[in-house]
Amino acid sequence: MCLAQKPQPLVREVAGCLSIILLLMLNARAAESPNALGSRGLASPPTQALAYPPATRGNVVDDYQGVKVADPYRWLEVLDSPETRDWVMAEARLTESFLEKIPALEPIKKRLTALLNFEKYGMPFHKGPRYFYTLNSGLQQQSVLYTTIGLTGTPTVALDPNVLSTNGSLAVVGYVASHDGANLAYGISPGGSDWTEWHIRDLHTGKDLPDVVRWTKYYQPLFAPDGRGLYFSGFPASPSGQELSVRDLGHAVYYHALGTPQSNDRKLYERPDHSDWQFELHLSHDGRWLVLAAGEGQVGDKGLMNVYAIDLQSAHQTIVPLAEGFDAAYLYAGSAHGLLYFQTTLNAPRGRVIAIDPTNPQPSRWKEIVPQGSDAMAVAENSVTLVADQLVVRTLHEAHSKVTVYGLDGSLRREVQLPGRGKAYGFAGESNDRETFYVYTDLVTPAAVYRLDMDTGESKLYRAPKITFDTKTLESKQVFYPAKDGALISMYLVYTKGLKLDGTNPTLLYGYGGFGIPILPSFDPTRLVWLERGGVFAIANIRGGGEYGEDWHRQGVGTRKQVVFDDFIAAAEWLISHRYTSTPKLAIEGGSNGGLLVGACLTQRPDLFGAVLAYVGVMDMLRFDQFGQGSGWVGDYGSPHNSEDFKALYKYSPYHNVRPQTHYPATFVVTGDHDTRVMPAHSFKFVAALQAVQAGTAPVLLRVHLSAGHGGGPNTSQRISEKADAYAFLIQALGMDTK
Repeated sequence: MCLAQKPQPLVREVAGCLSIILLLMLNARAAESPNALGSRGLASPPTQALAYPPATRGNVVDDYQGVKVADPYRWLEVLDSPETRDWVMAEARLTESFLEKIPALEPIKKRLTALLNFEKYGMPFHKGPRYFYTLNSGLQQQSVLYTTIGLTGTPTVALDPNVLSTNGSLAVVGYVASHDGANLAYGISPGGSDWTEWHIRDLHTGKDLPDVVRWTKYYQPLFAPDGRGLYFSGFPASPSGQELSVRDLGHAVYYHALGTPQSNDRKLYERPDHSDWQFELHLSHDGRWLVLAAGEGQVGDKGLMNVYAIDLQSAHQTIVPLAEGFDAAYLYAGSAHGLLYFQTTLNAPRGRVIAIDPTNPQPSRWKEIVPQGSDAMAVAENSVTLVADQLVVRTLHEAHSKVTVYGLDGSLRREVQLPGRGKAYGFAGESNDRETFYVYTDLVTPAAVYRLDMDTGESKLYRAPKITFDTKTLESKQVFYPAKDGALISMYLVYTKGLKLDGTNPTLLYGYGGFGIPILPSFDPTRLVWLERGGVFAIANIRGGGEYGEDWHRQGVGTRKQVVFDDFIAAAEWLISHRYTSTPKLAIEGGSNGGLLVGACLTQRPDLFGAVLAYVGVMDMLRFDQFGQGSGWVGDYGSPHNSEDFKALYKYSPYHNVRPQTHYPATFVVTGDHDTRVMPAHSFKFVAALQAVQAGTAPVLLRVHLSAGHGGGPNTSQRISEKADAYAFLIQALGMDTK
């Protein structure tokens, strides 16, 4: 591959699955064969089971607190072995041959291409005199970053990710501008991997500096106040071939001086006594304090952090502990007048805002600014920002966004009036800014950018997409259904107006239920393919998520994780009992922790669903902590090496609960060849186990997407291909019209 403009150090490809990629070209859509179109009309369920590739059952047995547990497909964890390569290649051929016979596949791809062909603006941000925003003209593979001098200046291209590689495999995953707006750091991910390299562009010349910051994941760097260097947190270099499986250990904080090699970077902070700790960096507005949020594993995964501050103005850059003990969440909101502001769950499961003086940080001197209210601040994301010496607080009211502005003294200023019951995000800025920008969306409203005047409180539409689909034909609603234990669970529905409740509607139920992450109603243009074909889409706001605060999250963690699956199963049963759909027409969908969700529900209630879409799921709950950032997930899942946690994990682990002679519904398991977060072996082992015992004729298929990471492929054509596969599979599996 080659990078645009002048020669630069190449981004090192994730090597763990390179040999698999070479053999998986059958999966690539760039040169796919024409569809073998069958008879048109309603799809018929297969009458014969597929001939699955043979997968050898090994004799590996582990001992967990005296319990012998077989792991017959352990060999699939060796991603580059000849046996794994051959098996994945055979699975690719099987999946390709199945999908290409579905008549709806090509029409869906064409429709998705048309639906995505509209301008998409990103939220503006600014540094110094420069404003930045992204724009995709319609079907560009990646959005282009533009810059202007002032908000209304003439736009020029700051960075076009589409020219960085000839095959689109290099994705730009983040931008950070220097404080004067002169330089731009941009992160490059090979194939959507979490591994990210940061390059620096001189915006005056339009050329890159020789600096490259490698071996980072998850966290953006920060420019020093004087612009002469970068603060960043990173891992040791991964051994060649182990990039997908190496554990996230040895994270540390560094300073990189521009114009010097990375080998000269100065290490500012590390905890060799806690090799699993990771650090997310923030810089106070006055440039004095480098704030370090520390997590056991990825920061935020457990909802518990330590916080430290480095005094950059002291001769020895003194480390000041602000909060230790991993007793609560502490999310940095901003700084003003010598105080650091945090959103915290300390003594407040729904969240509150406190101020800490880093020169006198004793907890007895902390100030509560905004107390806990009846609505929750999400702990999985920064729900509080400090802009124009005011606090913008996003809370969740009945699983949709509410935005309130407070003074730094805690006085209520105003509530931001949103267009509806949906999702609002953004509101970034600094204490001396007079404006901020945010995005609003809901199930029937495409994401639009608004400008909020922080002095007047006036909120105006800044950019809105113009799509060709008439969203007035859609209807959305929120319902509440009873869980197994009687709790009321929110669920959002969207469908074409005039829906008949006769039990025949194809329905796709989505859920997540983990890590305190709230799933709010938002618009997805690719979903329109499903809706215009008569489908219903539903989002269940199950426990384990953050829709109602940390209490809601904690009700579905550790040994209580079964509550999450029960909530989701109850959603499916409610949709059936209220005649939105029926089992043969009901599909479930989830990714990552949501992949675990649908995997567990599939193995517990195979009789309840007609089809399952499982993306990049955590399927082996006894070995999830052995790879990548998995050890950080014990806060949500518990540890397989703890006796009580083991009992719960073993009881619901999808891989370990596949039962012989069971009629499983049609199942489509998807992973990415560059997924460093949830290693592809989770999906490999689960599919091998399911295929070995499938007693019915419903297909169990594996799709390994090329140049794709944990969130799927990073460009437009990959998104179209991935969605076309999934919807074509559902149409076939649920007996829908295949025209």
